[in-house]
Amino acid sequence: MQRSWYDRRRRRIRDLGCGDLRIYLDVEVRRVACRACGTVKQERLPFLADTPFYTKRFAFYVGRRCRASPIRDVAKELRLDWTTVKTLEQQYMREQLRRAGAPGPRVLGLDEVSIKTGQTYRIIVSDLVRHRPIWFGGTDRSEASLDQFYTVLGPRKTARIRLVVMDMWKPFRLATTRHAPQASILFDKFHVLRHLGDALDQVRKSEYARLSGRQRRFIKGQKYTLLAHRENLTLSGRQALTTLLRANQRLHIAYLLKESFGQLWDYRREAWARRFFETWRVALRWQRLRPYEKFAAMVDRHWDGLAAYCHPENKVALGFVEGLNNKIRVLQRRAYGLRDEEYLRLKILTCMLPEI
Repeated sequence: MQRSWYDRRRRRIRDLGCGDLRIYLDVEVRRVACRACGTVKQERLPFLADTPFYTKRFAFYVGRRCRASPIRDVAKELRLDWTTVKTLEQQYMREQLRRAGAPGPRVLGLDEVSIKTGQTYRIIVSDLVRHRPIWFGGTDRSEASLDQFYTVLGPRKTARIRLVVMDMWKPFRLATTRHAPQASILFDKFHVLRHLGDALDQVRKSEYARLSGRQRRFIKGQKYTLLAHRENLTLSGRQALTTLLRANQRLHIAYLLKESFGQLWDYRREAWARRFFETWRVALRWQRLRPYEKFAAMVDRHWDGLAAYCHPENKVALGFVEGLNNKIRVLQRRAYGLRDEEYLRLKILTCMLPEI
């Protein structure tokens, strides 16, 4: 039996109106028989979502709701299946990326994020001028994985990169130097200060092991009191810090050195910054602070990547990469872990984009 030119049937399309009002539309879905190939094809209606039972307007509403709530809560509120909500949200996020356009970054931020238990990493590349992540991928945090990003970006856009902010991970530095030799490399301030915080904690542990009896009570449980900035402490925390620094001279000196090192990023000329660092390093003599001496040696080996911040053109907001990592951890914790890597990629790439 020959098929008719139009095979019409009625389908109920759910849509969301104002407030909680649900509007049900009866839409004719048109099928067209192709004379060339003999197959029957369905006409694409522009207002339908990828899931043809729902409109794009409803899909975008679901996507906006999922920016602030887990999929499970949105599915319960709208009385939809969990998989349906996830599919609609993915369409919303892909539309966000399409409207944002292809990236053409001038200043990059490189970092890695753990996606599973164990040493399972993916690389995140951010545009520090537009304040948005632009790439998520790789199989680990190796040089070959970062090569994939530069391959996707292309040689023309790679040649326009002028600054790359990263931690002191060697594969990142080697891949960037090979693909973008014209770009300056700047080491992340918060990554360097994290190493300094680890050195202070090692001094605290060594002092706790050296002392005994009642002298230990001032040190026990004060790890985060020492690592935090004084202005961020509560009144009881400040009192405990004052008591600790009065009771232990080595920890007092280590704490003052830790607090003063942040001044390094305030200088506008490399010579002044170097003079400050040498003075800071001289203060370590005769203090028996072995972890600090190792930290100073590490800073000396990577000095070029720290001194780059002294140049006016390299004064960029260094806290974005660290803030993005915190946001990703919130996304993972809110979803109790994300097993779908493509969904995680979309969530990360769109977390800083405006709503549509």
